[in-house]
Amino acid sequence: MLVVATSDRGLAGGFNASILREARSRIRDLDTAGKIVKILTIGRKGRDSLRRDYARLIHDSLTEIGRRRVSFSEARDIAQRLLALFAAGEFDVCTIMAMTQIVTAQQLIPFAPPSGAAEAVKDALGGAIYEFEPSEEEILAELLPNNLAVRIYTALLENAASEQGARMTATDNATRNAGEMIDKLTLNYNRTRQANITRELIEIISGAEGLRGR
Repeated sequence: MLVVATSDRGLAGGFNASILREARSRIRDLDTAGKIVKILTIGRKGRDSLRRDYARLIHDSLTEIGRRRVSFSEARDIAQRLLALFAAGEFDVCTIMAMTQIVTAQQLIPFAPPSGAAEAVKDALGGAIYEFEPSEEEILAELLPNNLAVRIYTALLENAASEQGARMTATDNATRNAGEMIDKLTLNYNRTRQANITRELIEIISGAEGLRGR
């Protein structure tokens, strides 16, 4: 399962294009490796773009996520949807593609702790044995879904921040380009106007000289 998080609106520079380029590359790699790929799109731009080439792979599409602002309840709903699909055997690995300054692929399911985390915990425990109440299974059954929701929420927040940053940059570039174009057109207009005035003066003077010669 590949979760591709894009925006619902355009005018964000290369924000959506960068995410979709990496998503397409990952889809091709997985397909070449013989994997069955399913796609969950978040955002209208991702849905519309991927639907052209990979409509058969799109399992579901979510839009208007974080329209006003990203909320944890939305992330929790997505997490519950993914957990239900995982429990039903629809996929065995889930990865989210989102922008965190650069396009980042983060594995959500199965849970992959950061590299070196196990060794760090072992060193911190110093070989001590702990008993859990309630059982480890009950604790994990409560914590892992919340962990998934938090990781999705974090990815959506960073994605939203990157989108707004890209939109500000794109708008700034468009404003600067428009200003430069206005300056060039104004200069061209003034030159053309001056040339017309000069030509008219030459015609008037030439006409006056012709009349005087008679």
